This record gives sequence, C-alpha cells and structure tokens, in this order.
Amino acid sequence: MELFQRIGTLGGWSAAADSIVTLALALLLGLLGYLILFKVLLRFAARPDSLLHQTLVQRWRHPAKLLLPLLTVLLILPSLQFPGGVAALLQHLDSLALIAAIAWLLSATILGLQEMVLLRYDVTASDNLRARAVSTQVSVLVKIVMVLILIIAAATMLMTFDKVRQVGVSLLASAGIAGVIIGFAAQRSLATFIAGIQIAITQPIRLDDVVVVEGEWGRIEEISLTYVVVCIWDLRRLVLPITYFLEKPFQNWTRFSADLLGTVTLHCDYRVPVAAVRAELDLILAGTDLWDGKASGLVVLEATEKTVVLRALVSAKNSGAAWDLRCYVREMLVAFLQREHPDCLPRLRAEVEMHSDGILSDG
Repeated sequence: MELFQRIGTLGGWSAAADSIVTLALALLLGLLGYLILFKVLLRFAARPDSLLHQTLVQRWRHPAKLLLPLLTVLLILPSLQFPGGVAALLQHLDSLALIAAIAWLLSATILGLQEMVLLRYDVTASDNLRARAVSTQVSVLVKIVMVLILIIAAATMLMTFDKVRQVGVSLLASAGIAGVIIGFAAQRSLATFIAGIQIAITQPIRLDDVVVVEGEWGRIEEISLTYVVVCIWDLRRLVLPITYFLEKPFQNWTRFSADLLGTVTLHCDYRVPVAAVRAELDLILAGTDLWDGKASGLVVLEATEKTVVLRALVSAKNSGAAWDLRCYVREMLVAFLQREHPDCLPRLRAEVEMHSDGILSDG
C-alpha cells in the first residue's frame, strides 16, 4: 500500500500499473517454467539408464521454485517503469533473494549428493569398514562445504549494500592489523576447523567405530566440525572436542577391521586338568554362533603362589559379539569346573601342626 501511495504521488499510475502486471506475469512465467522443467527432470530421472538420480531432483524442487521466478523478475526489471527509487529497491531485494535461493540450491545439491553416495554404502553391514570410512569423510566434508556456502552467501548479500562495501574497503586498508587481531581471536576456532578437515582426511576415527576414551567403552555416534559424540555402552553420551582425537591417545577397536580377539582369564587350583578345559573350550565355541571360527586357544598364562592362570583366546566378527562371547565362554567354563572338577577351583591352603601341649597352630 505504501508503495502504491508513493507511485500515485509521483504521477505515473498507468506506467506503474503496466509494470506491476508485467511483474506478476514474470512471476507466473517463472513458476510455469519450474513446473515444466521438473516434470521433464522427474521423468528423466525415473528412467533406469538415467545418470540423474531422483534424490537429487527432489532436493532441487523447493529452491528452484524460488529461484526461477526470481530470475525472470531480474531479467525484466530493467524494462519496467517504476518512478523514483522503487525500481532500484525492487532490484536490490530481488538480488538478495536470488543470492539466498542460489545458496539454498547449492546446499540442496550437496545434501543430495551426500545421500546418493551413502545409499551405495551399507553402514549396518557386519563388515562395514569401507562404508564407515566413506560415511565419515562425506559427513565431515559436507558440513565444511555447507558452512562455506553460508559464509559466502552472507558476505555476498552484505556487499550489495553500499555502506557495507565502504566499510569493507576501509578494513582492507588496515588488513595487516586486523589480520593479526582476528588471528589471535580465532586461533582456537581455526584449530578446531582444521582438525575437522584432518579428521575427514586421515580418519583416526569413523562413524560407528568402537573406541575407548576417558576409560569409557562406546561407539562414535556423531562427528561434527567442533565436537565428537561417543555413545557409551550404557547409552550415556560423551561429548569431546574434535581436537581431542588428534592430541590425546585413545583406543580404536575397529580401525582396520571389525573383527576382534577377546580373552577370558580364569584362576584355578594347581590340580586343574588343562587339557580337559581346553577340550571343553572347543566344545563351547562349536556350539555358539558368536564365534567366527577364526581363532581359539587356551594356555597357562601364569603360575602364582596360590593359583594357575588360564587364558582362553576367542575371536568374533565385531566388538559386540566379542563381548557377548567372552561373557558366554567365562560362564560356561566356570560351570564346567563347578560340575566336573570342583576341586580345581581356587582354594587357600594352610598347614596345621599339633604341639605337645595340644595347641593347634598354622604352619
């Protein structure tokens, strides 16, 4: 209403009305072009031999619905006859909206490409090392690109304002001092940002890796540009700065493969029949699906002054199965000793002597 009042006071209602009608037709033409374009793209993407994926086309739909009408408006704005600074104002607003729409389209493209890549790798598979590596790289790199798109779009929109551009020129004159100040102020943020890039390239950790950090066992649940979330076995979340995994030691149980070796330690009496326990271990492993069949064995690890220490070595396809297998083997071996060789359980020996006065004493 305020716009129409301004046009009316300046005189030029006829030309302005024609321009408004032309503007509305341009918007409708842009929407019509959007409908025709995406009808063709969706039909093309549905073909089995098409290189264009439907996921990408679906991601493009919403930003394109804004982008195409804005483009048509930008093309016809120079020919419209709005009095005063109305035309300049409309062109400026259209430019701002166009920058936002392009940034939206680029972001949608990045997310669509991420989804296309991740569809080809199944992270839920048992042997998912390659899938987790790709997923980690793509996830971190997408976040970096999204931040860059946002920064560039915001900077471009601000530079369309003359006053902001003048401030930018003034700052360039003192770029040396400003660079030193910003460098000190953003040192920590830059280090975190670079750490995120290094994590994506070198991959000391990946999504769904099994790790032991700060004395806690868990899985890598999320990797962002600034922090990493570890889901601990009891469903607590341990949130660590991303620089932690470059500066401090930690255990990664699935660095090169998902399969693991597990050990079960038993303290037994010296009379324990090691061969019988070893044979029982083979029977236990043969009767469970938790064992992957790759490695097994039982050895006398140590002989102390009170007991002998037996160590059973077992293998499993992943860390979860290894934990369950260790608990199962430990339970079954203890039950075997209780049932078949109860005299081989740990016991404390003492020698009792009878003195001439009838008093008993420990030898």
